[in-house]
Amino acid sequence: MGGGRSAVSPKADHGRRFQGLAPRAKEEILARLRSIEGHVRGVLRMVEEDAYCIDVLKQTKAIQSALDRVNAMLLDRHLHHCVTTAIRSEDPRERERVIAELLDVFQAGGGQR
Repeated sequence: MGGGRSAVSPKADHGRRFQGLAPRAKEEILARLRSIEGHVRGVLRMVEEDAYCIDVLKQTKAIQSALDRVNAMLLDRHLHHCVTTAIRSEDPRERERVIAELLDVFQAGGGQR
């Protein structure tokens, strides 16, 4: 991570796109992510100002919980749309692909990269 910004490539979708979230669900996810972003900035200030370690840890745990909720929302959407569509597909390779993707996400370091 070396002091710079996170390396999230816009091309990291491997040719696939997020299949239209309901506008309300998308806004809820975006609002949560914006809130998390603000929370992270606050923790950054805490560290810069040498805040008490336990206070910082409490805030980072809260951020992790908020990220876990976003992940749950995204996973729910993926399972109910992308995975369901692939499993109902006539193409066995498509079914295998979505299952492999899920296994990759959850087996690689406990779902953390």
